[in-house]
Amino acid sequence: MAEETVACINDRLGDDELRAVLAKLDHDKDKEVFGLVCKRWLHLQSTGRRKLCARAGPHMLKRMAARFTRLFELDLSQSVSRSFYPGVTDSDLSVIAAAFSSLRVLNLHNCKGITDKGMTAVGCGLPYLQSLDVSYCRKLTDKGLSSVANGCHDLRALHVAGCRFVTDTLLTALSMNCNNLEELNLQGCTNLTDSGLTVLVEGCKRLKHLDLNKCSNIGDISISNISKACSSSLTTFKLLDCYKIGDDSILSLANYCKNLETLIIGGCRDLSDESIKSLALACYSSLKNLRMDWCLNVSDNSLECIFLMCKKLEVLDVGCCEEVTDSAFQGLGNEDCKLSLKVLRVSNCPKITVDGISKVFKSCEGLEYLDVRSCPHLTQGRCHEAGLQFPVGCKVNFGGSLTEPDLLR
Repeated sequence: MAEETVACINDRLGDDELRAVLAKLDHDKDKEVFGLVCKRWLHLQSTGRRKLCARAGPHMLKRMAARFTRLFELDLSQSVSRSFYPGVTDSDLSVIAAAFSSLRVLNLHNCKGITDKGMTAVGCGLPYLQSLDVSYCRKLTDKGLSSVANGCHDLRALHVAGCRFVTDTLLTALSMNCNNLEELNLQGCTNLTDSGLTVLVEGCKRLKHLDLNKCSNIGDISISNISKACSSSLTTFKLLDCYKIGDDSILSLANYCKNLETLIIGGCRDLSDESIKSLALACYSSLKNLRMDWCLNVSDNSLECIFLMCKKLEVLDVGCCEEVTDSAFQGLGNEDCKLSLKVLRVSNCPKITVDGISKVFKSCEGLEYLDVRSCPHLTQGRCHEAGLQFPVGCKVNFGGSLTEPDLLR
């Protein structure tokens, strides 16, 4: 009697069928196990890989390029606490530009060794790049970054936070070449001016997320122009410590940007109740995150309007707004007023007491974090004496011992 032969799966299924099996695996660990079956499955698993985080020099990068031929995302970022020397170099970027031609996402966050030479290679060799993060790569200037703008016309996201040599020249290059740009982080780029930002939005009208935190030289002119140009797209706008902006900026946002979800205006000390109320009335259906700590002229009138109108608000920061009192919460506490608030910071607001916060708790049953540091009437002892009932699961920061939630950063 002839022996019955057992069919091998590799004999019955082609590469496309096996890739379809691999695609059904949801977890990275399962995909790694797939590659341990045999050399053929390892090859399929490698060539199908889309994302890779690595620490590698030029030689290893070449081997990786040969193995991971369809790589879309490469993460070579370094953390401040776990950086290594010399880190990513211009030679590494030259290899990447030559070997990973299909790359869409490149993360070089905190890779302090790279220079304009490496960026020029990226701009020339990665025409399909859509996202680049070079935050805190402090040697970079307009020359290298403009090469990226000139060569990567489909760029959607660019992060250059902490690149202090960036000027309006880069903004001009982006405006001319990267009309699909949606996310731009310019935090700490103090050489930018109103003129440069005005030129930027002449070409980049699809911006959704714009971070201008600590860009201290910009004022109302550029903010107004941004509001008009990106009125239908802008959802996140960060202006922390942009102390030159005033009510005209916020009124312009209220007039044009009805879909705004996140607005960071902490440290903008010249803002008044008038503009904040206009913003609340205009963006009541979209606003989720509002940070206005150190806005010294903000008073109860603003907060009353915010609580009345912005039912979707999840994060509110009014730290160091010393004019705010319990009256800001007078409309809260009844069954008809329920808010979505998850995070509230009222640190250094000396006029707020247990009475005001108790009304917050009644209307914000989903509150997860409350910061009451340096509030003399809201100590742990006073809250206990008043029998204050905190929402279930709510963390209260009385003295700075708790880590702030990511939503406040």
